[in-house]
Amino acid sequence: MLLRRYERHVAPSATQSYPLVVDHAAGCHVWDVDGNCYLDFTAGISVSAVGHGHKQVVGAITAQVDRLIHFSFADFFYPSYVRMAERLAELAPGRGPKQVFLCNSGAEAIEAAIKLVRHATRRPYILAFYYAFHGRTLGALSLTASKPVQRRGFAPLLPGVFHAPYPDPYRSRSDDPAAECLDHIENVLFRTVLPPEETAAVFVEPIQGEGGLVVPPDHFLTGLRRLCDRHGILLVDDEVQAGMGRTGKFFAIEHAGVAPDVICLAKAVGGGLPLGAVIARKRVMSWERGSHTSTFGGNPVACEAGLATIEVIEKEGLMRNAAEQGAHIQKRLRHLQQKCRSLGDVRGRGLMIGVELVLNRRTKEPAERQRDDVVQKAFRRGLLLLPCGRNVIRISPPLSITRDEVDQGLGVLEEVLS
Repeated sequence: MLLRRYERHVAPSATQSYPLVVDHAAGCHVWDVDGNCYLDFTAGISVSAVGHGHKQVVGAITAQVDRLIHFSFADFFYPSYVRMAERLAELAPGRGPKQVFLCNSGAEAIEAAIKLVRHATRRPYILAFYYAFHGRTLGALSLTASKPVQRRGFAPLLPGVFHAPYPDPYRSRSDDPAAECLDHIENVLFRTVLPPEETAAVFVEPIQGEGGLVVPPDHFLTGLRRLCDRHGILLVDDEVQAGMGRTGKFFAIEHAGVAPDVICLAKAVGGGLPLGAVIARKRVMSWERGSHTSTFGGNPVACEAGLATIEVIEKEGLMRNAAEQGAHIQKRLRHLQQKCRSLGDVRGRGLMIGVELVLNRRTKEPAERQRDDVVQKAFRRGLLLLPCGRNVIRISPPLSITRDEVDQGLGVLEEVLS
């Protein structure tokens, strides 16, 4: 009945993978309206980092709702916005003072960052990467290069955006895919169509999410930092999916020891409520008053939920748990890889893991239909998974997941893959 009402009244642009109608959730489990229980390996697309309905987050939300639900920071002040900005500035890597702009989503954070880097540098051009996903609003979509369906019918997009290859160790034919990609930027793009002295910023995901959970070599990010410094270009780190401890560090770019100029954050930062953030070096955050603001951005309830989420991640050791459980998942899946010929690659960091399915390990031909079939069969056995890229299964459970819950979910996935 609900699905028929959905078809009648709801815009058809979303991409639900299976007919799950959620009633409630707790921890790493989700119940549908018929009472069926599912183990959640999605965390609401990496949003529910501390698990669904964590008591401390719910308590922070409830207490703030009793005090104040909304009073726009665009024109007034309230403490939770300032405290949230302080915490994020403290957590961001790199020396020197930082300032924070709060918004409502990842796409909004990217849009704000596009405006910010152009304003700060007075340069028009932006560089992003193939298979990147930065959002679906017009500016963010101009950077996104993940799937044709996301762009089809929406041209013309934002001018002045170029794309470069992103290093994929599994599919690259090069011994050093990072060096190959950096060389393409320096010796192809910068020498033909993209003047480096007119390039404002490079936008990069430290791990590509929607593009297939691709983990680049660490020296790609360090090399990209050097390239940006050489030409006076700002480095913008899109941590919307990878941030908030998911990879075992608060920001995924910390694995490479790189400090970006700008960080975009969303998804898990609001503890399940709509919240996004742009964290930038103070010298970059050069906007004048009135140049960019938001009615709802940094809503007091969302800020309190975000502050509680950060406290839970730190207090309960969830980054350490993400690293440990993620290593266990990869170890078990690599063991399964010896028996399952369709399992082409297992990769990731912490609890941001991709399982790439292929028709033939030698040719690495993507097994797109088979991937979708695995996701459907897992759902029917009580495990929630999501696809990404052409042929990759995304594993991104709450950071609070236990070893028993991990093993339960892997048992289902192994059964389906076998």
